[in-house]
Amino acid sequence: MPVTHKSTPIFTPIFQGCDGDVLSVEDLHFHYPDGHIALQGVSLKLCEGDKVALVGPNGAGKSTLMLHLNGILTGEGDMNIAGLRVEPDNLPAIRAMVGLVFQNPDDQLFSPTVFEDVAFGPLHMGLPEDEVRARVDEALEMVSMCDYRDRLSHHLSMGEKKRIAIATVLSMRPQILVLDEPSAGLDPRARRGLINLLRSLPITMLVSSHDLLMVRELFPRMVIMDEGQIVADGLTVDLMDDEALLEAHGLEKP
Repeated sequence: MPVTHKSTPIFTPIFQGCDGDVLSVEDLHFHYPDGHIALQGVSLKLCEGDKVALVGPNGAGKSTLMLHLNGILTGEGDMNIAGLRVEPDNLPAIRAMVGLVFQNPDDQLFSPTVFEDVAFGPLHMGLPEDEVRARVDEALEMVSMCDYRDRLSHHLSMGEKKRIAIATVLSMRPQILVLDEPSAGLDPRARRGLINLLRSLPITMLVSSHDLLMVRELFPRMVIMDEGQIVADGLTVDLMDDEALLEAHGLEKP
């Protein structure tokens, strides 16, 4: 399969067979109030079951793009999640469908116990108590943390907190899991456990990471961003072999 690199300001994705049934972003532009241009015509499609790595240097626009997917930020362009347009009237449904996990789990865990943290989303979806408990049990089982439901969230290790943060969004049964630097701050054992967890989750996934060893191991498709644009979108094995491309965008071959 050929690899597409940026040669003009307009980027054409190579994955034309994907109709974006889970995620479709078309010509997204965004600038911050200080005038900094963060996104310049980003287009991206993910289909059900895709596991895609989003890589690039700091300031490339990766986190800005992710914050658009559930309406935390709003730019100019067209975005759809599972066919539902990302716009103010749809945000409650969109935020249930996009499981956004921040780099620092302390930004996501604020309740006294693990159970309360994982139950927060389903409760605010208005689900009955029995359904909330079932979803908490299901999510904790998916991240292998069932024995932690009554633990104090702030007493957990970094690796444990990251698993619980993932469980807080899995309890809402999202269409897509979006993670920002999930392996950051983990020791080797916790990092390996996280890799095994992400491999096991049967869900469409978009993951921003500087951990190219993890990217090479887990994600068949890689999208490179730089200066607010997608500059390459292709098979991970092909992009990883292009040392000139990686070097041009602040990356090193693992």
